[in-house]
Amino acid sequence: METMVTSITHLCFILGLSYYFITAMQWYSYRLERILFHYNRYDWHVFYFLVPLAGYYLLDGFVLSFFVALFLLSLFIWQKKMDKKLVWTARVKRFFLFLVLATLFQDLLCMVLVTSCLKLGVIILLMAAQIASMLYEKMLFLSFKKEAQKKLMANSALKVVAITASYGKTSIKNFLAQILSTKLNVYKTPRSVNTIGGIIKDINESLPEQCDVYIVEAGARARGDIDEIAQLVNPHIAVVGCIGEQHIEYFKTLENIRNTKMELLHSLRLEKAFVHESATIKGTETIISFGSELSDIEANLNGLSFSMMLDGVKEHFTCKLLGAFNAINIAAAIHVARTLGLSIEEIRSAVSHLEGVEHRLQKIEAGGKLIIDDSFNGNLEGMLSSYDLVAQHQGRKVIITPGIVESTEEANKTLAKKIDDIFDLVIITGKINVTILHDNIQKAQKIIISDKTKLQETLSEQTFAGDVILFSNDAPTFL
Repeated sequence: METMVTSITHLCFILGLSYYFITAMQWYSYRLERILFHYNRYDWHVFYFLVPLAGYYLLDGFVLSFFVALFLLSLFIWQKKMDKKLVWTARVKRFFLFLVLATLFQDLLCMVLVTSCLKLGVIILLMAAQIASMLYEKMLFLSFKKEAQKKLMANSALKVVAITASYGKTSIKNFLAQILSTKLNVYKTPRSVNTIGGIIKDINESLPEQCDVYIVEAGARARGDIDEIAQLVNPHIAVVGCIGEQHIEYFKTLENIRNTKMELLHSLRLEKAFVHESATIKGTETIISFGSELSDIEANLNGLSFSMMLDGVKEHFTCKLLGAFNAINIAAAIHVARTLGLSIEEIRSAVSHLEGVEHRLQKIEAGGKLIIDDSFNGNLEGMLSSYDLVAQHQGRKVIITPGIVESTEEANKTLAKKIDDIFDLVIITGKINVTILHDNIQKAQKIIISDKTKLQETLSEQTFAGDVILFSNDAPTFL
């Protein structure tokens, strides 16, 4: 009886500990080094991994069973508060299958060979499940990658456009798809899918066989990430958008970020590349620097207008999109559209009908309040631009923000000072930048919310008709 209770307690504990582990792994793209060296909530590592692990080895009998029950209860409460919960993908299910098999095998060894074990292993089981999962996923990855390459090669007429940037790549992708769709059969990677694994899955499962243009978004957290994508899809046209300090904690220097983004040009069939001037490259017949051709940019709460010099002619464009920074994203899309054969008039018409990207300066009116949802905008330049936009509003100005995630302290100080100049009420969410924002915002009223479930209540109590409310960046709870 005692052996059975011990085995059940052990299984429950290892499942709970592994639930926390695999949740963190999923948040950080299943990269172990990221949850070890780039995690933003190390206090959770202590509370939900190290303390439970110590308790498991220090306690015995009924006290241990009670301790494990408390641990599982605290883990349940923790995950209920998460806005980004564990997604039970096939990969996660396979991990737990490997874990349960390893645990049962160990328990069987203890009963048969040793009669009983004073303490059943935990870390060794977690390592065994992780190693088995990594090996299996690697084999699947190579198989799926080969299948994706074969599918791409089968359509010789397909033009591939790949887009990367420190910020704005999803917007460029969506704007380009809308413009090209007026004349061509276009398919783009969905949502913010921009990793090698996500792109391979998208090609195999969703890329239509009859398609003129495939637009791929390429993201990176390490050197070589974009090179791997470039070698997979071999784009005919590459776009490198604005380069900045996004993900600086991974790359350490701006030069490393630039070099990683430029890996997109490693395509074996590159015909044309449009690279934003922030990359400071020397233009060639194939590689064209863009950005300086823009002028007369005007942005307000009704829309955006700008001019571009194209072949020596100043062309004017207007659209309903908010934000001056969108001019550069649209400009990139215009360059690609011209390369693929659309006329200026066709492009101008398509630009005038562009729809905004969800959660990127999305305007909503509710209860007499003007709500601007810019929760997917997480870079300094874009956020500052959105604040200038809000400054045009005559009424009270409210902002909800966690600051800039995965950037420098200096960038967040700059952000805080701009917020202090424009907004009347600042609601700070998350924990990562609370101190920096609080110390550098002096004039505006401040409210700090660590539990995002209380945000709705706070907004209903603190905002009124006539207010403009800006959701600026949206860090998940684990940040």
